[in-house]
Amino acid sequence: MRKKKIYVQPSVRGELLGISSSFKFVKTWQDEREIPDLHKKVDLVITLGGDGTVLWAASLFQGPVPPVVSFNLGSLGFMTPFSRDGYKKQLESILKGPIRITLRRRLQCQIVRDLAAENENATAKKIFVLNEVTIDRGQSPYLTNLKCYCDDKYVTSVQGDGLILSTTSGSTAYSLAAGGSMVHPQVPGIVLTPICPHSLSFRPLILPDHVVIGVKVSDGAQRSSPLSPSPSPRTPSRHSSASVSFDGKGRQELTAGNKLKCSMAPWPVPTICLNDSTRDFLCSILEGLHWNQRKTQSSDGPTQ
Repeated sequence: MRKKKIYVQPSVRGELLGISSSFKFVKTWQDEREIPDLHKKVDLVITLGGDGTVLWAASLFQGPVPPVVSFNLGSLGFMTPFSRDGYKKQLESILKGPIRITLRRRLQCQIVRDLAAENENATAKKIFVLNEVTIDRGQSPYLTNLKCYCDDKYVTSVQGDGLILSTTSGSTAYSLAAGGSMVHPQVPGIVLTPICPHSLSFRPLILPDHVVIGVKVSDGAQRSSPLSPSPSPRTPSRHSSASVSFDGKGRQELTAGNKLKCSMAPWPVPTICLNDSTRDFLCSILEGLHWNQRKTQSSDGPTQ
């Protein structure tokens, strides 16, 4: 490892230099303008923590992502199969190769504020998420009213607390807590999960990975009570707003007429497997969620 160039977070480098000046060989980036070029300098990413650390590390790479080896120092680790015990041997084995990886697809999201100039907004900043993008009612006490589109075709409206658009890697996160299905991370698809919908028939969907999903805040959202007078369709009501967050961060407000567009990003996150992709996934839900574990039913009648 001494012949390798090692980059760490700026704060970590400061802590290391506070311990000993011998850590001067460790490199870091000076400001955020250097982050877009990290993929040109980094060949392997090592994370120490939980899934949130993996999400943060992936967010540093807005283009191609180097392979990620993640050591689990958290509680639930669906993307962190490696234990801190024996980390030296594990790293030596990874550097020597060969390795197996899981390609975790990301969503790329854009917020379109002016629908009249939607084509001009094509150059708007893209936000990449590894788990999910969540559109919810934020601090509003009223139901959201969201119109959903698939490849620019209207599909349905969401009346409830909100909507989760999840990758299959993120299917074991917020989407699962909201009633979505667990999906193998290498299954190509986008999981659409409503949050507390005001309809018993609104079940989660898994859509193919080639579609573009649009979520628009309704111009004139209806009040939650059918006896309440409807607002004028030309005047957005106080119900015509929502909040959007990306992997739990970067919360922004969406107002009436705003639209969120989501599609699959061209650059997945390659995470290194401990065993193989399927075995790691099954182990994570068995150990992390105790999936389908129950007490063994005792036999009836006296024992022989």
